[in-house]
Amino acid sequence: MYKKIIGFLLLGGLLFLQIQKPTEFLTLKYFDYLMMSTPTTHDQNITLVEIDEATVEKYGGYPLPRDVYADLLYKSSFSGLTIFFPDKDIHGKDKELAQALANTNTVLPFVASSKATGGGPHVGTATIGGDPHPWLYKYPGILRTPSTLESKTKAVGLLTAIPQTDGLVRKMPLVLSVESKLYPSFGLEMLRLLQGARSYQLKVGDSGIQALRVPPYTVPSDSRANVYVDWNRHFEKVSALDFKGAPIAIIGVTAEGIATQIPTPAGLLFPHEVQAMTISSMLEGKTKTTPDWALGAELLTTFIAGTILIFTSSLVYFSIPFLALILGGLFYASKDLFAQGLLLDISFIYVNLLIIFTLMTFYNFVEQYFLRLRIKQQFGTYLSPHMVKKLQDNPKLLSLGGVTKRLTFLFSDIRGFTPISEKYQSDPQGLTTLINRFLDNQTEIILKHGGTIDKYMGDCIMAFWNAPINDNDHHYNGCTSALAMLAEMGPLNERLEAEAKAEGRKHIPLIVGLGLNTGQCVVGNMGSDQRFDYSVLGDTVNLAARLEGQSKSYGMNVVLGPTTNAAVADRLATIDLDFIQVKGKTSGTYIYGLMGDAELKENPAFIKLQKIEDYLLLRCNIQG
Repeated sequence: MYKKIIGFLLLGGLLFLQIQKPTEFLTLKYFDYLMMSTPTTHDQNITLVEIDEATVEKYGGYPLPRDVYADLLYKSSFSGLTIFFPDKDIHGKDKELAQALANTNTVLPFVASSKATGGGPHVGTATIGGDPHPWLYKYPGILRTPSTLESKTKAVGLLTAIPQTDGLVRKMPLVLSVESKLYPSFGLEMLRLLQGARSYQLKVGDSGIQALRVPPYTVPSDSRANVYVDWNRHFEKVSALDFKGAPIAIIGVTAEGIATQIPTPAGLLFPHEVQAMTISSMLEGKTKTTPDWALGAELLTTFIAGTILIFTSSLVYFSIPFLALILGGLFYASKDLFAQGLLLDISFIYVNLLIIFTLMTFYNFVEQYFLRLRIKQQFGTYLSPHMVKKLQDNPKLLSLGGVTKRLTFLFSDIRGFTPISEKYQSDPQGLTTLINRFLDNQTEIILKHGGTIDKYMGDCIMAFWNAPINDNDHHYNGCTSALAMLAEMGPLNERLEAEAKAEGRKHIPLIVGLGLNTGQCVVGNMGSDQRFDYSVLGDTVNLAARLEGQSKSYGMNVVLGPTTNAAVADRLATIDLDFIQVKGKTSGTYIYGLMGDAELKENPAFIKLQKIEDYLLLRCNIQG
């Protein structure tokens, strides 16, 4: 008992430290390892055009006449000019460069300023969700190129690289906020220009920025609109003197004593190399991001694995293979997720599990030593050595508890049950019979679809999927069960109506409302040593019950929570309903209506309905 208390106190302290991430250095180095251990990508579409020492020498020093840059722009289909021009050309060649900018597809740079210099021209943005400004990096001003150049170019983006705690630049912000306006990065503007788009879309969730979209590209980001760049990329490099042409050219200065370099996991890189890495990563879908659920998943993994180690620390033959398995599994899982563009930090999980295993093993050794000693002292004089050893080798512990799992919950309730119960006021047995027939009918459907009946509460049914038997498609099975329950209500009411007519009674049709929600909860045997039940605990259950109550308010038979809808929206006909705050919750949630099955989803009328709904939602977001 005390061992487990100590173990959980240790686990709680380690989870707290994991949230704080006091040694971010470990996390960053692990991400660097993942990044640089992948095969090098050779991007043949992007060429790095370098203003090197030979180029500077040919033109008699730096800065170069700007007609040199104009000639380079004409040699590529798309160009990114990472060289900032704060003033007019001392050589008087701004007219030539301005003409080249007007006749080519080129991105010019902005530079974010710590001074209140004001903003500049910005690209229109469609914001989906909330206000993005609280989440973005903010700057008081922007340093701009001369208006004679800026007014001619087709795109202007911010050259901004923000280092992390160890001084390395690993991720690039795609959007920044200046004077309450949104400004795209150089890389994002390059992507927009390449796609011929007029604007970009910014998706904002409850926890910050989620993604940026330049159709057909969707770039997932962290809450501050950052993306981890794939730094393990290679490009053709050519001197400006030898440049003949390329589909995409990123132009920058590499001449010694002039150019600055940026520290990255791939070493010191010039600004145009950093931008090329960013652009190439987005074009090939190789950007990385830490999802919103990452910390929760990391903590949950640590908690579950740590708990298992605490409970099995005395079983060395199990705990050691389990530790090796979980560490190996996490490593390969993190690499697999990394290949999918997701960064999961397992470094703290490793450290915490090793600490738990080491300390619990040591505690168990000490505990076992004194336990064996005490047993020998108490029984050694009147039991055989063989029996004493049996006592020493077989201490047993029995406890109640559960496991954390992701389940799908269904609540079903009869609408307008009060008039029905009043009708049976003089016939309680008849009401019981009616309810039992209803429950029998609905229960059969739930069980047929793999659900577990948790309990009956009068005319209400609570059921869940994915426990005790695992169900990898529990979201879908829960929803199809709900549709089947609705479909069966028609035949059931027909039978009840026929019976009522035969008996000369008035029939009140039974109408049900259903709510479904998916999420993490604790499931298992719960109760006391004398009596326990297999049940569930968690906020997900409460929300599912609240959603059932919303079905009548929105005129829907079935209301879904966001997680359930996300899992089935590609297979079933669902629509967006609203963003509401249900009773007992401090934060709001999106809710959705389940309209029908896959056949309805392909129905032209439903597709038209969805398009109208999507248009209205987008319009509301833009105007809002």
